[in-house]
Amino acid sequence: MKKKGYTNSDGMKRESYDYYEVKEASMLLDWLLKNVNESRSKVKATLSGQGIKVNGKTVTHFDFALTPGMKIAVSKTKRNRTLRSRYVKIVYEDSFLVVLEKNIGILSMAAGHSSLNVKSVLDDYFRNTKQHCTAHIVHRLDRDTSGLMIYAKDKRTALALEADWHHTVYDRRYVAVLSGVMEDNQGTIASWLKDNTAYVTYSSPVDNGGKYAVSHFVTLDRNQQYSLVEFKLETGRKNQIRVHAADMSHPVCGDPKYGNGDDPIGRLCLHAYVLCFYHPVTHEPMEFSTNIPHAFTQLF
Repeated sequence: MKKKGYTNSDGMKRESYDYYEVKEASMLLDWLLKNVNESRSKVKATLSGQGIKVNGKTVTHFDFALTPGMKIAVSKTKRNRTLRSRYVKIVYEDSFLVVLEKNIGILSMAAGHSSLNVKSVLDDYFRNTKQHCTAHIVHRLDRDTSGLMIYAKDKRTALALEADWHHTVYDRRYVAVLSGVMEDNQGTIASWLKDNTAYVTYSSPVDNGGKYAVSHFVTLDRNQQYSLVEFKLETGRKNQIRVHAADMSHPVCGDPKYGNGDDPIGRLCLHAYVLCFYHPVTHEPMEFSTNIPHAFTQLF
């Protein structure tokens, strides 16, 4: 049975809920998907956003065990617990991890006492939303690379992601604006990458004691000055795309380290726009993509 609640006795507007009673044993998420007339994404967002109560207590775990007779309250009010930041946009959140889109100009994690970083932004958000967790980084993007990232909410989830990263993450793609006109429509570039004493990554076609790196690329568009290129990583090495692009004599535009001075939009033209992985706890496939930045496409 379902009933609704809207206002306090003094007439002031309060949060609106639909109320249910559990008839048979189930996991919470399974029960919600079966009994609440909303999309899967909306149900999961309500659950992770602290919009579900069981017997009067807020529950966010999808695998919370329900037994007959329990009372469920499902929030119908648009919740204002979203992260507000010009640098970080959350695109998915559950009890174990966060998937976000990072803007340029922010580090993935702290590198100094006052450095602006995504971990600190997330930790503040978790505190403000009364979540008893901290952000654990499992992979990085350079300060001036934008795009999709995963952060774990606990060490156990982080270790599960890190332990088998290259199998857990089954599709990771970047899009870049490269200097000049790409000769090939698609191809693969592979080399050994190693840092020198100045922390500049250099590339070698033969084993130089560094790490083997493989990048697959597809040219999406080109004009007389630039090429729009998608990179799919087979390995994830430091500065891999930037170095491999320079190896092809078409460096990433706006790259102060490996570029040629070509800087059409005043930023590093590299964006992580596809991220697909198996959830480290539920093992279900999670697939995310963002639009190619407008500043990239308007060049073509």
